[in-house]
Amino acid sequence: MKIKTFADFELPEKILDVLADQNLFEPTPIQRNSFGQILSGRDIMGIAQTGTGKTLAYLLPVLKQWKYNKSGNPTVVILVPTRELVVQVAGIVEKLCENLTARVLGIYGGVNIKTQKLMFANGCDILVGTPGRIMDLAIDSAISLKEVQKLIIDEFDEMLNLGFRPQLTHIFEMMKPKRQNILFSATMTEAVDALLVEYFANPIEISLAKSGTPLEKIEQTGILVPNFNTKINVLIHLLKTDEDFSKVLVFCNNKRHADYLFLKLQELFPDSFDVIHSNKSQNYRLRAMNKFEKEEIRGLITTDIMARGLDISNITHVINFEVPEVPEQYIHRIGRTGRAEKDGKAITFITKKEEVPLKGIEVLMKKDLELIEFPMEVNIDPKKIASEQDEIVMRNATTVTLNEGGAAFHEKKEKNRKENWGGPNARKEPKKYGANRAQQKAKSKAKRKK
Repeated sequence: MKIKTFADFELPEKILDVLADQNLFEPTPIQRNSFGQILSGRDIMGIAQTGTGKTLAYLLPVLKQWKYNKSGNPTVVILVPTRELVVQVAGIVEKLCENLTARVLGIYGGVNIKTQKLMFANGCDILVGTPGRIMDLAIDSAISLKEVQKLIIDEFDEMLNLGFRPQLTHIFEMMKPKRQNILFSATMTEAVDALLVEYFANPIEISLAKSGTPLEKIEQTGILVPNFNTKINVLIHLLKTDEDFSKVLVFCNNKRHADYLFLKLQELFPDSFDVIHSNKSQNYRLRAMNKFEKEEIRGLITTDIMARGLDISNITHVINFEVPEVPEQYIHRIGRTGRAEKDGKAITFITKKEEVPLKGIEVLMKKDLELIEFPMEVNIDPKKIASEQDEIVMRNATTVTLNEGGAAFHEKKEKNRKENWGGPNARKEPKKYGANRAQQKAKSKAKRKK
């Protein structure tokens, strides 16, 4: 039977009602391709571009098979790499389960673990969390992973990039081997493949697009810009002259640059922008994302912390204020717009130094960015930031030949050589409290006896 609507999945009416309330009626290709395979019980490895509906692709078949567990231990565990994704995925699960009896909890680090332990007092059926905190709670016996029937790992490649492999392997070992593993990833890397071979049983691969394939619904352009400060002028010009830039996500390569850009925009557009990165508290980050989602602010400045998985609706433009150093990150960044088969726009600001990483992105995508003209109205600021300063080369620098003596060691001239006559104690009378202090005490004692 050809799947046309969610009703063709024969989902429980209670779940279909929730989907209808969200105006969701037709599954995306990854949802159609995954549903039957996940229901089969086999291990699954899904490769799909960001923004294609991966979350519902694994949730719907899992919820169709879900059954209440009297023991109160989770039977479904969903692992995601960041706290923001925990909040997002847990929210989606709670929404889908609002008419069911499933107990859903979302946990992550940075929160008092004793408080989180109390959350499990009434049991948990579906657990969403980051690997580190789930491992900690399991080690402390706050939860048991022995009854997990379905393990879902979302953004698998990013989880390994962030160094979560030790926690993942520890979690695997705390679970019974007889379970279904469902993994979704935007890219297939050697690290992902190695872990699949070691821990999973001949997973079925569902591939919707090759790694690096650009989203066709996104218009991608680039502007050649002399330096960082001129990039600020270009962004200000676009914001002032084009009202279509109404919900803008701006990516910088590090926290310092993100904060600097935010201060500059705050001067001209008060209370219209916010900034989030790993130095911001969890509550601050969630508030900023909520304001951006509700369009209470015009734009959000961030680092690659928001490049993965987060689903914020109707982003009009993604601005790569700096070219990402890792080519795959470009795909994840621009995937924040053009979601759910809507159109989107991505603009990349490119300096001379950034042309090399840009070429890597174009090779990965097998597609060149369309370059648009530098706006003539924009002032070119000659001032460079620290990372753009030219390297200092010492004039008349000489080469020092090193030998076995170590760095900067050389033989002294004959006239400058000194002979060792046994050290200072051999040439001078010992001081009262010097190296021969015991000897001095003995002499003093002998005098007192006399």
